[in-house]
Amino acid sequence: MELIQDYEQQYAVQTAEITAQIGRIAHASGAERNKLISDVDRQLEESQELLEQIGLEIRDIPQNSRAAYTSRLNCYQAEWKRLQQEFNNAKVARSKAGYDSSVDDFDEIGIQEDQKRRLLDNTERMERTSNYLNDAYRISVETEQIGTQVLADLSQQRETIQRSRGRLRETDADLSRSSRILNSMIMRAMREKFILVVVVVAIFLVLILSIYFSIS
Repeated sequence: MELIQDYEQQYAVQTAEITAQIGRIAHASGAERNKLISDVDRQLEESQELLEQIGLEIRDIPQNSRAAYTSRLNCYQAEWKRLQQEFNNAKVARSKAGYDSSVDDFDEIGIQEDQKRRLLDNTERMERTSNYLNDAYRISVETEQIGTQVLADLSQQRETIQRSRGRLRETDADLSRSSRILNSMIMRAMREKFILVVVVVAIFLVLILSIYFSIS
């Protein structure tokens, strides 16, 4: 997971730099513009490779943490697509506007104002990117915490069910023993009753015989 976090930090730094350079492309010209386009192309490829590395690392982490990191990766990929679109828009913006090279002949005040505006635009872009990444990270952490809590609750419920099942088995065993004991007591009582009847009958027969022989 530490390797994933390193990749995430590299990606955050690189996307911030890409955002700043995209903001400069629309206002650059000539060799500077070509260099900026080349640099952004290269950095977009490198950032995409970082996302691929993050995706490979996510496959090797435990299942209970994978959902949170996958959610963060989806946010990064959405951010990368947005940067790619902004880059494409910046490359064609000058041609659509019918750029005239004479606009580079502004006076010193005009150049200063333009630089200020570009700096403000770049700062806002970087802030939006930072806020977006922070929100994505916060959501991922919350999702991970919820998932951990759900797993803990399920584990606790499973233990409760297992304990209840064990108590039911013990109760069933006790009932079986009680039933056997009760049956044994009933059989013993029946035997004793039968013996008592036999004894009574025998005594009655003895009395009858005694009376008969005494009369005779």
